[in-house]
Amino acid sequence: MTTAVCFDLDGTLIHFDRPYDEIVADVFAAHGIDRDPARHDAGREAFRTAFDALEPNPQRAAMAAVVEDAGADADPDAMVRTLLEYECEHSTVREGTVDCLDALAEDGPLGVITNGEPDWQRRKLAHHGLAEYFEAIVASYEAGAHKPDPAPFDRLRERIDAEEYVMVGNDYEGDVEGARSAGFVPIHYEDEDGPSFWQTLRAMV
Repeated sequence: MTTAVCFDLDGTLIHFDRPYDEIVADVFAAHGIDRDPARHDAGREAFRTAFDALEPNPQRAAMAAVVEDAGADADPDAMVRTLLEYECEHSTVREGTVDCLDALAEDGPLGVITNGEPDWQRRKLAHHGLAEYFEAIVASYEAGAHKPDPAPFDRLRERIDAEEYVMVGNDYEGDVEGARSAGFVPIHYEDEDGPSFWQTLRAMV
């Protein structure tokens, strides 16, 4: 039986090496904007509104809101480029992940199902040398809905033909409940399990 094993991206395949707000604060500082918690809130709200509505480039909406709040002479587009650069630089792949992907890829196709924009998410996968492992990478923007909606899972099925589909992810609602509702076998990733999780996954699938 052919089993396709699919993974979430942020918080599963890759992890930030420090709190995300600190990374964002460094982006602000790099463009001459003070580290004000209220600006984080303004950026988060603008991002979430645009992201939930599937508006293009929600990161720019966030940075534009921050620039407006600060009354700063900064370029939101340049800030977005810095944010992506910093997300790549300050993210890591946990010990055991690559060995697990190597082993699983020998037995069947692998995929990624991630909430986000295709180019943004693929850039992070490529930065860490992971893109080559996956037969299909589905981002929620191209599916027209975010997990836990079934649309990203259905899009993955269109791209990978298998008899069984497994979803590995850290977000219980999006990755576990969403996968189960879509007919995938869910596996909940919890980072505190460390390398032992990836060893166990190799044995389970």
